[in-house]
Amino acid sequence: MLSRTKQYLRKNGYFYKKEYIRPLLTPDNIYIFRFGRDRLDNRLIIRYSHKWTGRQRINEIDLRLHKQKHPRIFENESELLQYLEGHLLKHEAKVRAREDKDSKQHQVPDGASK
Repeated sequence: MLSRTKQYLRKNGYFYKKEYIRPLLTPDNIYIFRFGRDRLDNRLIIRYSHKWTGRQRINEIDLRLHKQKHPRIFENESELLQYLEGHLLKHEAKVRAREDKDSKQHQVPDGASK
């Protein structure tokens, strides 16, 4: 499932971990991919069901980059890959810049007394 997405993540240096959830009250099955370069803080939630022939049918793909509150929702894998190619590297750069800025604010300047 989502083989092109896995190839894209590996090619760009991301690690991922896959989990399977079978909810009791809904007929959907759920895979959760956590991925990231340093920490696994991005999340893909894939809700899928089975056709009468036994093939898997993706109902919905939710993408949450860096623990977003409101996910991006995609219908299929090609829409997801278009979004990832356009936004993932930009979003990573923005988050790293914000982390660098925060770490510089918390540093004590040289020669300062404590």
